[in-house]
Amino acid sequence: MLLASAIAVFASEHPGPPQQPQLQQLPQTTTSAARTATQTMAVSKTDISGGLKKYIDTSAGKSPDKKFHVRNRGRDLALDLIKIHDDRLSSLGGDKYFACVDMKGIDGKTYDIDFLMALRPKQLSVTQTSVHKINGKPLYNWKEENGVWKRVPVS
Repeated sequence: MLLASAIAVFASEHPGPPQQPQLQQLPQTTTSAARTATQTMAVSKTDISGGLKKYIDTSAGKSPDKKFHVRNRGRDLALDLIKIHDDRLSSLGGDKYFACVDMKGIDGKTYDIDFLMALRPKQLSVTQTSVHKINGKPLYNWKEENGVWKRVPVS
């Protein structure tokens, strides 16, 4: 658990890159092949969006009702994708990424679903899925502390 910081922090609707991004610089002795390998591991917003759509479509395709399923407060939600928020796709640093989508439940409600992903060899893997909002009402917010985003209760 992180101790409270003396630095002022703020709550945000969605996480994004740290306020003061840390730049990763290759060592002077890096070979050309190593530089090329590092450069090809960069993930674009198109990669994040496309990978997430594929993940949702594959998951829904495996379910008997062809819906994407996520658990929320002990309930299973059956959802259809409405929109991937391409404007909210973010690199969180350390090969971790954030994405947010709107989905429609069979109950008629609109759900904002947050996805955290990590870069694994040659692919993005979803590491966490959570219901952020129901019909626009947030269940939690995001707060950055010392360059690390974490979920916080709605105030």
